[in-house]
Amino acid sequence: MLFAPPMIPPPETYRVSSRRVACDGSGHGIDAALGHPRIYIEIDERGFGECGYCDRRFVLTGGPADRDELTNY
Repeated sequence: MLFAPPMIPPPETYRVSSRRVACDGSGHGIDAALGHPRIYIEIDERGFGECGYCDRRFVLTGGPADRDELTNY
């Protein structure tokens, strides 16, 4: 009998209007003190950038990666 691997939820995705964003892991009830160090992320030519700590994805509004099915608000 074959078993499917457990489903890993997709990373949180945020639509942003700036090519440079900051992430500290806060939000959705998580205080910044409980998140991670603040880092700055540059949106690349693909139209998105990802946080190396929490895997959040930041998608540039109107950019190549901006598709509604990828985004959480």
